[in-house]
Amino acid sequence: MTHPQVAAFSGDASTIRIVGHRGARGVLPENSIEGFEFVLSIGIDLIEFDVVLTKDEVPIITHNHRLHGCRVRGPDQRFLDGKEPKVASLRMEEIEQFDIGKLNGDTAYGQRFPYQIQMDGVRIPKLSDLFQLISQPKYQSVNLMLELKSDPDLVSDDAARERIVAVVIDLVRKAGLSTRTLLHSFDWGLLAKCKRQAPDIPISFLTRMKSNADEVGEDSSTLVTPDLDDTAGCIPDRVKEAGGSLWCPYYKDITNEDIARARDIGLCVAVWTVNEFDDIDAMIDLHVDAIVTDYPGKVQRRLSDRGYRWTG
Repeated sequence: MTHPQVAAFSGDASTIRIVGHRGARGVLPENSIEGFEFVLSIGIDLIEFDVVLTKDEVPIITHNHRLHGCRVRGPDQRFLDGKEPKVASLRMEEIEQFDIGKLNGDTAYGQRFPYQIQMDGVRIPKLSDLFQLISQPKYQSVNLMLELKSDPDLVSDDAARERIVAVVIDLVRKAGLSTRTLLHSFDWGLLAKCKRQAPDIPISFLTRMKSNADEVGEDSSTLVTPDLDDTAGCIPDRVKEAGGSLWCPYYKDITNEDIARARDIGLCVAVWTVNEFDDIDAMIDLHVDAIVTDYPGKVQRRLSDRGYRWTG
């Protein structure tokens, strides 16, 4: 059976999909409602984002397990300095005090996104805020790539990991979005829990070879993802055997042979995170199903120039 949300991420001969990464991180504050609204306004109907639980078990949309000092300001409007507070140690009422509208350009992470708009009054959204946004009738075609962030501190706490999955799935179901959501992670063990708890919701496997360096300012995925470097030629098969409907490899790791094999076994392929024109062109040449990007407008431009669609 083809799930409708998997079909939404799948391309065809004339279509390569665009997925707004954390909204449109290169242009607007990442993982913000403002960023998601921007992506939707330019005709992109696929959104990728990250979910972490607060101390009081509220799923919020943020990437790192600690509030990222270079993009989070306190009530005094100063960027956080020193030890970054862990999301799981804060209640939602505390999270609401922080502002994520600006990047600190003096940091290595801030320098990665020199064109990101600077704003005030941008809050860390709850998952329910995004659900409320896309539940509007005009956004009925929007589908979600919901990344469950795996806490390395909880890797041996099976009950806590089950609880994280249960809380998120419960919210997805209550919002009526189980047919518009992919559950997405680097942590294959966490995805196995998703499949057991919600066999009707497809799972999406993020991969990256450990030989690739971590991206500046990002929580590393190497602590929670399986080591795939010795099995590079058969990753699509491993994803399929684990119950995956979509494979999301790092764009530098993908080959023509991978794409051919994924197609043979009915696996959708969305590559992350592709931002430069040469790399966008390379992914178009491979004819992946979808391109995850911080700059959806750049991918729109290259697809348009080359005669491809991204919707429809």
